[in-house]
Amino acid sequence: MNSVLYAGHVMHHRFRPHRHRFIYRVVSWLIDLDELEQLDRKLRWFSLNRFNLFSFHEQDHGDTGGQSLSGRVRQLLRENNIEIGQGNIQLLCYPRILGYVFNPLSVYYCHDEQGVLRAVLYEVSNTFNQRHSYLIETSDTETGDLIRQSSKKQFYVSPFMPMVADYQFRLRPPGKQIAVCIRQCDDQGSLLHATFTGKRLTLTDAQLIKTFFSYPLMTLKVIVGIHWEAFKLWRKRVPIQPRPSPPQTTVTLIRPQREVSYETD
Repeated sequence: MNSVLYAGHVMHHRFRPHRHRFIYRVVSWLIDLDELEQLDRKLRWFSLNRFNLFSFHEQDHGDTGGQSLSGRVRQLLRENNIEIGQGNIQLLCYPRILGYVFNPLSVYYCHDEQGVLRAVLYEVSNTFNQRHSYLIETSDTETGDLIRQSSKKQFYVSPFMPMVADYQFRLRPPGKQIAVCIRQCDDQGSLLHATFTGKRLTLTDAQLIKTFFSYPLMTLKVIVGIHWEAFKLWRKRVPIQPRPSPPQTTVTLIRPQREVSYETD
């Protein structure tokens, strides 16, 4: 099966107006969306769309309109003229642990039937119950061990980060190791570097039990950590940025050399 775990670290390093850095141990799941029902049958400590020690609820990633999550993502790709046929879609995210999860960023790797990565969907959620996605089509030169992509910031995430900024994404595709690196910058240079790096673990019941006790209540700690780091930024007197209305479109489409926003609701 293609679905695995990645144990590693999340690191944030803020450069301006005050330096601030933190690192947390986490375990992310890389789920082949077409394997969800198999995982539900195979694993004792994992369930699909129902409570368990670990679970995955498709509604956590938006309204699927009665489709499976795999079907919704494939429809989104077709609507934006990105053809992958029956190629696999892998989702890097946190699962629910004892019924709770918050995913600041979920990353979908969309491959065609030959296994070529054709697009990456970055699904961003903030703590105000809002969500926006960046759908970035890969170029012919973006192959191998490093994928480089970029987009203008369209969506309010942190009260301590300005809206006028660019994202630069650097990805090491899933393998024995994985890396997702995001550089947020403006015309004065870097504002923030955020990274997740991890090593692959086999997805088994024994590994799930080991993970649960090694990273207890990890998903709850994610949201607690977000608010704790926000409190420390407030203590450092980092200015709070006004929150604009969310984008009118749910997905920003970026093709090589150009950027367009599409209404997908």
